[in-house]
Amino acid sequence: MYVPKRVIRPQLQVIANAPVPTNHGLFDMHVFRWAEDQHASCEHGLSPDHVALTTGDLEGADDVLVRVHSECLTSEVFGSLKCDCKLQLDAAQARIAEAGRGVILYLRQEGRGIGLANKIKAYELQHHGHDTVDANRMLGLPDDAREYGSAAAMLSFLGVRSVRLLTNNPAKVDGLTALGVDVRGREPVIVSTNQFSAGYLETKRARMGHALPAPLSEATRDAS
Repeated sequence: MYVPKRVIRPQLQVIANAPVPTNHGLFDMHVFRWAEDQHASCEHGLSPDHVALTTGDLEGADDVLVRVHSECLTSEVFGSLKCDCKLQLDAAQARIAEAGRGVILYLRQEGRGIGLANKIKAYELQHHGHDTVDANRMLGLPDDAREYGSAAAMLSFLGVRSVRLLTNNPAKVDGLTALGVDVRGREPVIVSTNQFSAGYLETKRARMGHALPAPLSEATRDAS
C-alpha cells in the first residue's frame, strides 16, 4: 500500500541524498537511518544506515524494478569468490539503468543479518566442509536473520506504489508482501558461478528455496 511522505513511519530518518555517477549512469543516492535496527547493530556490528539508489520518476509509480540487496563486504569490497552477491548487485543495477527507472535498496545486513564477525566464523566452518546453513546453526545462529521493515519504509518514502523484485529468493517476496509492499512479480538475477561459489549456490537452491538452476546449466558453467 502506498504511504504518502507526510505520514512516513517514524522509525525512518532521512539523513542525506545526492546524485552519484556510476558505471551504469547517474543515480540518486538516499541515506536513511532505521531506528528498529539499533539493537541488532550493537549486537552484531550492523549499521542502521541503509541506502536507496534510484533512477527515474518513482512518485506514484507502479511495477517499479526493485533490488533489495544485503551488504556483502567480502565480495563487494574484497572480491571474494565464495558468493554471487557482487555479481547480482551489478546485474540488477545494469537492468534498472536499462529500464530507466528503478530502485536498489542496499541494506546493511552483512552475512544474512548475522554480522561480519559471525560471517567469517561461519566461513571457517565452511572451509572445513560444512555448508552455509549448517555453519550458521553450529554457531547457534539463524539460517537467515534479515528483516525488511526498513525496505518497506524506504519504498513508501520514495512514493513507489508497486514493485517487480529482482531476486532469486521467493522468501524475500513473501517478507515484503507481509509488510504491505505490493509485489507484482519477480524477475530472476542469474549470474555466472565459479569453483568456489557453485556449492554455496547449490545450498541456497536445495536448502533455502532460492529459484536457481538445478543442476547448474552448462551455459552457467562455461561462464564461470
